[in-house]
Amino acid sequence: MNSLLPEETKIGHIHLTVADLDRSLKFYRDLLGFQITQWYGDSAVFLSIGGYHHHIGLNTWAGKDAVPPPSGHTGLYHFGILLPSRKDLARLVKRLYEINYPITGASDHGVSESIYLTDPDGNGVEIYSDRPVSDWPIDSHGHLQMSTKHLDLLNLLSELDSE
Repeated sequence: MNSLLPEETKIGHIHLTVADLDRSLKFYRDLLGFQITQWYGDSAVFLSIGGYHHHIGLNTWAGKDAVPPPSGHTGLYHFGILLPSRKDLARLVKRLYEINYPITGASDHGVSESIYLTDPDGNGVEIYSDRPVSDWPIDSHGHLQMSTKHLDLLNLLSELDSE
């Protein structure tokens, strides 16, 4: 089947409805390190890393203090933030432990290593680093074999031993 989209296509940003911009900025800006690129009045803000126009949009267009959808309904399961290296993931894990921010999961997917957080509005956030493509698990038929195994956090943190 031919794709209508070119192979170089990437997902560029996510836009989330939140209940409180200040509370969400404490997570996305202050904890994760995204920078504000633009305010849209007092009801939306756009954030990025590295000067991109925006990776994350946050808005209160559903009303301040809007409630999240109840569990068990369709909607966003989680979105992923890809870090450049395993060492970057280790630095973030260390920082989260230092400030006692809850990590809701940690998995080795064969192709990547991931930690999972929940933002202040209950949105799932996966933060991960990919392994080199040459190390991805491929079966004898040439099919990718992703999995969900326990992530050895102590091994991950050993990336920081040289710092």
